[in-house]
Amino acid sequence: MRQLFFIILVAVSFSCKTEKEYLVKFETSYGDMYAVLFDETPKHKENFVSLAQAGRFDSTDFHRVIKDFMIQGGDVFGKEGLPQEDWYTVPAEIKPGLIHEKGMIAAARMGNNVNPERRSSGSQFYIVQGKVYTCNELVVDMKLLSETFFKYMQLGSNKELMEKYQQFYQAQEFDAINEMMLAAKSDLESFYNINLEKNMTKQQIDAYTTVGGTPHLDNEYTVFGKVIQGLDVMEKIAAVETGPRDKPVDPVYMKVSVSQLPKSKITKEFGYEFGN
Repeated sequence: MRQLFFIILVAVSFSCKTEKEYLVKFETSYGDMYAVLFDETPKHKENFVSLAQAGRFDSTDFHRVIKDFMIQGGDVFGKEGLPQEDWYTVPAEIKPGLIHEKGMIAAARMGNNVNPERRSSGSQFYIVQGKVYTCNELVVDMKLLSETFFKYMQLGSNKELMEKYQQFYQAQEFDAINEMMLAAKSDLESFYNINLEKNMTKQQIDAYTTVGGTPHLDNEYTVFGKVIQGLDVMEKIAAVETGPRDKPVDPVYMKVSVSQLPKSKITKEFGYEFGN
């Protein structure tokens, strides 16, 4: 029995070390990025690997770039001149734990008005840049806070508050206005018996106040991968000069390839730890 247990233990250990995973390589004129794709989104993973292995991403470009937001590319269907009826989509695989922190890869899609099922584009994707948030910026519903604060100022008993607001507004000191609203948050919640905070998880708060990202996209788009090396390349692309429709003035083309490597090798070379 002891020998059998030892054999099983060795087999499991060997399996973990030799289990392979896809490593994605994005080659650009600004450098290379490496990424992994998530098992939690199998349809998106399979689709991306299939397109990459066929070389269909090659010579597509990052055609939409918005600094402090994301870089979007991979318009295979447009590059190939396919008629729109052949632009297939992928069923949404939106998972609560897969959030839009910096470096995540997510699928682009059409808006909710024409795509209520939130199906993903069959080829276009974006890499998140975003920004780092303070806890208040992240947790407080600033739109609702602003609306509530403005209503509160209209009360006759708050004349001094209104005058202070007007002074800041005329001086265009908008940061001071935000600080004034945040300072009044507890009073506003008590006075109107409302909650002015968003429902954010600890994971979201930890990620967006340290690494950064684009929290307003969470639970709306499918996140299916992560850049594990080359974020500096993404930053360089995000900083390029753009023209109409956020298209780079000088095209940023890509070549995308995938290779299968043992997970242990990916962890050793890139420092990425796979979940159980």
